[in-house]
Amino acid sequence: MSGVGEWLETAREERWGVLVDLLFAIVWVTLVDLLFEVVPGPTWAYYLMMFMGVVAYFAFVWNMDLARKWSQSE
Repeated sequence: MSGVGEWLETAREERWGVLVDLLFAIVWVTLVDLLFEVVPGPTWAYYLMMFMGVVAYFAFVWNMDLARKWSQSE
């Protein structure tokens, strides 16, 4: 199977995960941008908040995995 074919197959299998990832990114960037439009701050704080979105995303995914494992064990 070609690289594109494999990519499409993976995208079909993971469609909801990809959509949740995209939605999280769009919401986070929008909220940070709106916050810094209302409350001006230094550029480094803006970039720090954008980076914290990466940390928040992985914390969210990790907690979702823990919740799934916990609910399956009961």
